[in-house]
Parts: sequence; C-alpha cells; structure tokens
Amino acid sequence: MSLSAVTSTFKLPDLSRIPTVDEVGINERVARFQSRSIKSASKVEALKLILSMIDLTTLEGQDTPGKVRQLCQKAIHLHDSIPGLPHVAAVCVYPTMVKVAKKALGDRGINIASVATAFPSGQAPLSVKLDDTRMAVAEGANEIDMVISRGEFLAGNYGMVFDEILAIKEACGDAHLKVILETGELGTLDRVRQASELAMHAGADFIKTSTGKIQPAATMQVTLVMLQAIRDYFAATGRMVGMKPAGGIAHSKLAIHYLVMLRETLGNAWMTPQWFRFGASSLANDVLMQIRKQATGVYQSADYFSKD
Repeated sequence: MSLSAVTSTFKLPDLSRIPTVDEVGINERVARFQSRSIKSASKVEALKLILSMIDLTTLEGQDTPGKVRQLCQKAIHLHDSIPGLPHVAAVCVYPTMVKVAKKALGDRGINIASVATAFPSGQAPLSVKLDDTRMAVAEGANEIDMVISRGEFLAGNYGMVFDEILAIKEACGDAHLKVILETGELGTLDRVRQASELAMHAGADFIKTSTGKIQPAATMQVTLVMLQAIRDYFAATGRMVGMKPAGGIAHSKLAIHYLVMLRETLGNAWMTPQWFRFGASSLANDVLMQIRKQATGVYQSADYFSKD
C-alpha cells in the first residue's frame, strides 16, 4: 500500500471527543471475569486455543542465533508426546534474528514477528525506525511489532505519533502491524483508551499493551479498556483490529481469564490467532503442564519442558 493510499484511508481522530473511562466499572467487570469457572472438557479446548495464540518470544541483548533456533524448535515441537497440539501463532525476535528464525521455521505456517522502531524505548529518529522496519520485512518478517513514541504522546503531540504510525504502516508493506502502547508508561486508563484510538485510526492491524520490559506490563484492566476501544472502533468503521496483551502473563489460569474477557467483550469472531495473541515465553510451558495434568491427573516435571 502506498503512502498516499495509507494517508487517504486513515484519519487523525479527535481524541477530545473520547469519553472518559469508568475505572470503577472496569475493575468490577474484571473481577467478574476472574470469578468464572470452566468445566474440564472446555478447559482443555481453552488451553489448546491459548497455545495457538502465543507469540513465542525472545527479546534479550544476549540473544544468539543458537538461542533463536532453539526457540523455533520449541515452536515446531511444543511437546511431541501430547497428540493433537496446535503450533504457536508466531515466533517474535529482533530484526537481526529474523533471517535465522525464517530458516529454522521453514514452511510450517508459523508467523515471524519482529519488534522494530527502536524497541523498546522508541527513542530514535523516524528515518532509523523506518530502516529498522524495512530491514525486518526484507529479512522475512510478516508481522511488525512497533512501539509508539510515548514521550510525544504524553506531551500531547498526537499528530506526530499518528503520522509516525502511518509511515511505519506504509513501510510494512504486506506485513501486519502491531502497535505497542507501553501502557505502563501512559499512567491512566483514559490515556490507554486515547492511545488505542489513535493507533487504530492510524492503521494498526493489532494494538498491543506492552514491550514486557517495564512494570506494570499487561493487566486485565488495561486489556479490557483496549478491547472496548476495538469494539467501538469496529462498530464505527466495520474494520476488525486484533489485540495482543504482552508481559506478565505466565500462567494458564490467568490466560483463560483473558479468553473469557475477550469472548464477552468482542465475541467469537475474535477468538482466533488471527485476531488475538499472547506475547509470552514461559506461558507455553505452564499451558502444556496443565494439558498434561488434564490427560493424566498428575503434573509432569518441569524438567521435561525447555527453559525459555
């Protein structure tokens, strides 16, 4: 899509017209989601769905080609002794590791996601961010996870942030764009709602909570606000946008709460890896342990699972 086509499709929203978030109501709804119980048969299906939604991630300064290849092998072979498991949605790495991941994954239907735009800080000129994005796509990434310029957003420079997302969207070409808000730095749920609206109106294919590099990362409260923004954006435009909570979701019980919240807020259409992802590393192991427990009645030793 050309830049002219992008700019004619997406328009800067008037953020002053967005209603304030009812924080008390958000907390009450989250508490209700957390109180839901799921029957055993449904739980197994939910656990398998969670596996299929995971972006298996390694984003460390100490990442090596060997570590990335090992992560890709885990993505391909989650647990060969358990039949009928889906594969994860994607492997997420730095741009310099995309070529390694592409070779290791081959043609197995697992997406290659790459962080870009001076991840995690976003503190770089736009030209650097565009080069970062184009490199990742050229190396084989079909999903780009960009970070917004939180300093500019907090300073009220919404047009600058909007234009930056538009430019990155154009640089992505056919790759899907996930826009990371870094909600832990935004401070309030009202700002989370505003940033969600800004990102979607600028062309985000997904909105994502966090880099996982600061605390707090993903929370159910923040995710609910973002899901409600997606719901209202879809009602207004007819365009579906995906959601990716990332950071701090390490246990299957919590992930199931997220699925309950997703279904009740957006409905069954979003209950697929095409529209919902978990950004995680250790979550996969806990889900596999729970699936094994449902099948055998006992937990398998953690020694049988790879360390992420």
